[in-house]
Amino acid sequence: MASKGSTPPYPSAARIADSPCYPQYTASLKCLEEFNSDKSKCQEHFDIYKECKKKEREARLERNRNRSLFS
Repeated sequence: MASKGSTPPYPSAARIADSPCYPQYTASLKCLEEFNSDKSKCQEHFDIYKECKKKEREARLERNRNRSLFS
């Protein structure tokens, strides 16, 4: 069976690098690596990422609201 190259096995992983929140995402992962997966030491990173994703979602919903099916 041929490999699909570097395509992730699930679609969400393919899009995370395209997200405006990618720097916050990678900072969270680096923090976990640095502190041996001690989530309590990385809560600030998680909160920043969560807030970024919330703003990204709100912006997407606003764009969708402004689109018309008839334009």
